[in-house]
Amino acid sequence: MTPSRQPEQQAPPVQRLRVQYAKRGRARFASHRDFGRALERALRRAGIPMAFSSGFSPHPRISYANAAPTGAATEAEYLELGLAAVLDPTLVRDALNAAMPDGLVVVRVVEALPGALADRLTASRWEITMTGVDPAELAAGAADLLGSEQVGVERMTKTGLRRFDVRPAVIALSAQGDGLDLVSAIAQPLVRPDDVVQALQQLRPSLRTTSPALLNRLEHGTWDGTRILDPLA
Repeated sequence: MTPSRQPEQQAPPVQRLRVQYAKRGRARFASHRDFGRALERALRRAGIPMAFSSGFSPHPRISYANAAPTGAATEAEYLELGLAAVLDPTLVRDALNAAMPDGLVVVRVVEALPGALADRLTASRWEITMTGVDPAELAAGAADLLGSEQVGVERMTKTGLRRFDVRPAVIALSAQGDGLDLVSAIAQPLVRPDDVVQALQQLRPSLRTTSPALLNRLEHGTWDGTRILDPLA
């Protein structure tokens, strides 16, 4: 018997860059997989020298962290790139933006800091718009949720229907007009902004409308008790 051929070992990255990107307009309907394919095409078109993983199927060294759900707009998504050559982060940003589809925007590119990126992404601030609701009812629903010890909701997952409590994840919640400002913790189970909307509608059935809530992640980082800290700072 002949010994099996070992896969070629790739060189480690010589530079790591962290990227903040946005999904705007119709691009909010792009899934995480759709974005990944668009990014890899943009990297090739822009001529970015990527480092690759080792193994029989090498792939570009791209690490994603806490992607927003499909259908949500966002100004604060993050990923890390491993490069095979040292480049100016500003040039990488501009080259990627020239190659990305409409609505997918690279906001910033910086040198990676020590430590894991995910450790700097433990909370999010969301703007939630609920068209067609009574502002007074929305404010009352937010107060009800904040005053509750627990509020259980259900969501279909890959492993089936799951029920969980959203209350521990809600750090701050306020209403103004038909909009909500939500600060939520990223933990297990992961509580999404649409879960919070479902909880509000359970507490206040008058908030159930035929129009889905519009979700927009404004910030994503670490909550220090008063604000969300920039994970790239």
